[in-house]
Amino acid sequence: MATMCSFGSSPEMERFLCERLLDPTQPISERFRALFSLRNLRGPAPRDTLILATRDSSNLLAHEAAFALGQMQEVDAVPALEAVLNDLSLHPIVRHEAAEALGAIGLESNIPLLKNSLVLDPAQEVRETCELALRRIEELKIGSNDGTSTIEASPFLSVDPAAPASSCSSVDQLREVLLNEEKGMYERYAALFSLRNHGGDDAVSAIIDSLHAKSALLRHEVAYVLGQLQNKVASDALSNVLKDVNEHPMVRHEAAEALGSIADAQSVALLEEFAVDPEPLVSQSCEVALSMLEFERSGKSFEYLFMQAPQVQ
Repeated sequence: MATMCSFGSSPEMERFLCERLLDPTQPISERFRALFSLRNLRGPAPRDTLILATRDSSNLLAHEAAFALGQMQEVDAVPALEAVLNDLSLHPIVRHEAAEALGAIGLESNIPLLKNSLVLDPAQEVRETCELALRRIEELKIGSNDGTSTIEASPFLSVDPAAPASSCSSVDQLREVLLNEEKGMYERYAALFSLRNHGGDDAVSAIIDSLHAKSALLRHEVAYVLGQLQNKVASDALSNVLKDVNEHPMVRHEAAEALGSIADAQSVALLEEFAVDPEPLVSQSCEVALSMLEFERSGKSFEYLFMQAPQVQ
């Protein structure tokens, strides 16, 4: 796990960030600034504030808080994340993120709950996330037992839901796996992250083609990866995703975030257009992305505390 800095942190700043994150009267972009800062801190106050945020009325903010706890690998947050996953009154995107966070934290004690949700959760995207989380925990267990873990630190400073496929695999082989609807979700994710790490034109082309996968969960991760790569070649495909009102909101949300990372003129214009989308996951994503761009262009950090750039999910 990457070391996180906390330059400028103080009890007063920590308290300010906690209050700002939980203040529903603040613009969503301001609350995200606080969230991104808190995920670089350690201790009970940042953790407990992020836990509270997983129950926020904004599903975008709630799912990002769950994602942050997973990326921080906060073991003490496990009971709260389990409760989120079990709460069927919460939006599927929030439950999905809780399941992914439990996989990122990687405790074997999470297995029974994940197996239960794998069978019983009504949302396919949540069930598929549980499948990924269970496989990741199994990979960690095997690696711990024989000292040959395949899960290595991501070059993109993210705790990924699956370990990249073998570096011996060619781009064509990885493409075949990623686009194969008969393959398991973990194998397809592994191919996706291996293609991301490869990063060449052919790899990016394969990733873009997988935006047509049947699984909304996979499509949303593909959009996330394209945002990590910040390759302008993906701009048209991501724009089509954002404009498709029949697409799953979690996929459109990730497309908006990715377009914010690419930040060409076309992407910015589209974000401005869809900042008033009737789907809050989409409109709020556009608002946050535009705010991040504004800070970047002014030479300032989007975070209240200047630290490593967060991976946005």
